Amino acid sequence: MFFLTPVLVAVVCILIVWIFKNADRSIERRNGEPRARAEAQPWVDEDLRDSSELQQLEEDADECQESEENVEHIPFSHTRYPEKEMVKRSQEFYELLSKRRSVRFISNEEVPMEVIDNVIKAAGTAPSGAHTEPWTFVVVKDPDMKHKIREIIEEEEEINYMKRMGHRWVTDLKKLRTNWIKEYLDTAPVLILIFKQIYGFAANGKRKVHYYNEISVSISCGILLAALQNAGLVTVTTTPLNCGPRLRVLLHRPTNEKLLVLLPVGYPSKEAMVPDLKRKPLDQIMVTV
Repeated sequence: MFFLTPVLVAVVCILIVWIFKNADRSIERRNGEPRARAEAQPWVDEDLRDSSELQQLEEDADECQESEENVEHIPFSHTRYPEKEMVKRSQEFYELLSKRRSVRFISNEEVPMEVIDNVIKAAGTAPSGAHTEPWTFVVVKDPDMKHKIREIIEEEEEINYMKRMGHRWVTDLKKLRTNWIKEYLDTAPVLILIFKQIYGFAANGKRKVHYYNEISVSISCGILLAALQNAGLVTVTTTPLNCGPRLRVLLHRPTNEKLLVLLPVGYPSKEAMVPDLKRKPLDQIMVTV
């Protein structure tokens, strides 16, 4: 019996090695799943990925900005309306925004720059992580620059529609009658490109973390859309897939800025058409607990 002992030991060792190797492979497969899912979605725009957490981890302690711990606090000024006035104002605001549509047929008629200034100031009132205000609004009026922007976007958008977006996404867009031809980028008197700042700089020149920068800028964009509707202007929300780096260079923006949204702004053209879409009723979008 004793001469079998070394054989049994060898068999047990082989089994242990086999178990550990399979466990390692299982872990590798699990770790690779997110990457595989990302590769299965070619439309994911890497330029828009939020790196707030990564930036915070990468900064050395001696390179972090000095915190603003001593900010004066002042009494809050608030206007309280009677209940009937509250209902009236909220209903009127809803009715105003319910008329907002994505308009792709925009007149070349000039718009007052004071209006553009005001709507961007309104967008700048948005809340942001740690009050970092991580947004840059680039207003383009120059016809040559607008056309260069159009050329970049149409070149990339054709690839998006033909390859990156996939059959399902392209099919879902058919009802909107949209494609890679973006004439409104030339005709709209104003283009507003909204960049998110993934980090900023403190007064001493050191990097400053911008927490939740993409969420903060997205909220700002929502306020901007409401402000444009309130001013009587139209736009269409566009997110130029894989155009961000080239547009950033074209507009001489720094590397800490990533393009999030592009809005062509103006008056609707006389032949403007929109799809007859319906919005979900309240009972499908609100849950009361």
